[in-house]
Amino acid sequence: MTVIEASSQALSLNQRIRALVFSQEGVLLLITIVAVAALSALSEPFRSVENFLNQGRLLTEIGLVALPMTYIIITGGIDLSVGSIFGLTAVILGYTWQNLGFPLELAIITSLIVATIAGFINGWFIVRVGVPPLIMTLATLALYRGLAEGIAQARSARGYPDWFYQLGQRDLLGVPTQLWILIVAAIIAAIILARTPFGRSLYAIGNNETAARFSGIPVGRNKMLIYAFSGLMAGLAGYIFVSRVSTTRSDMGTGLELDVIAAVVLGGTSIFGGTGSVPGTIIGVILIQLLKNGLSLTGVTGDSTIVVIGTVLILSILVNNFIQRRSGRMSS
Repeated sequence: MTVIEASSQALSLNQRIRALVFSQEGVLLLITIVAVAALSALSEPFRSVENFLNQGRLLTEIGLVALPMTYIIITGGIDLSVGSIFGLTAVILGYTWQNLGFPLELAIITSLIVATIAGFINGWFIVRVGVPPLIMTLATLALYRGLAEGIAQARSARGYPDWFYQLGQRDLLGVPTQLWILIVAAIIAAIILARTPFGRSLYAIGNNETAARFSGIPVGRNKMLIYAFSGLMAGLAGYIFVSRVSTTRSDMGTGLELDVIAAVVLGGTSIFGGTGSVPGTIIGVILIQLLKNGLSLTGVTGDSTIVVIGTVLILSILVNNFIQRRSGRMSS
């Protein structure tokens, strides 16, 4: 290896390190580390391993729903109905098992199928009818929540067999079972988005949908797939939540969409589409959950916690815009 080649490789390595440090994910990870250090200094219970594992258990539902939401927002879309699909899944699971006499395994499968269909309906109307994603999913937010309330009739289902609580309340190798599911799902989602033609097509759709169509990308099919995927993951999260809390109610998942979208945007996914990553989303989910937990343990009230999280979200958006402008100037 010549001196010129060695210096060229060193320069390339330095550029990659600099790009990583000054990326949205790098900045957000640094903010997370600083926040954890500060909260650990202020609260001894916060820094315990048991607390961190418990927070991993609590953030799983939001994390699972945030994965497909990242895909959707990258394409320039939005899904406001995930919280209602979450609640509808929980109600159908309990209703089909307790009232219709389904075996519990069949009830779980039925609820996941209904959740996937609910997400597909969103995608079908958005693609085939041309309804804007915001309007369509706002309508189904009300529709699916109304269906959940109509089916439940203010009744809850409880008394599940012991095996049902494996995903929500048990551990595997000392780690909450549902956290393993989130880790595996996040790895798969990240690989699909970053390393496959399908993932690259989502970025192309978000940057310029018309150009993506002329490039031969099946825009409509891919959109319907990711909305169906969003429904499936909201259903899976609803099933895990029921397993964790041991009951079903029609109001489950209310406001979930706001936490999910906040985590995705905090993770660097542009609300205008075209940019974003799964690692950034996961860091955003972790940061929001740890802020909620840490501030609560240090005696900060709920209203103040919302203010802090909102401030962090605004700062993150400003940092993201700064990074994008800086990248644009460097590329030009």
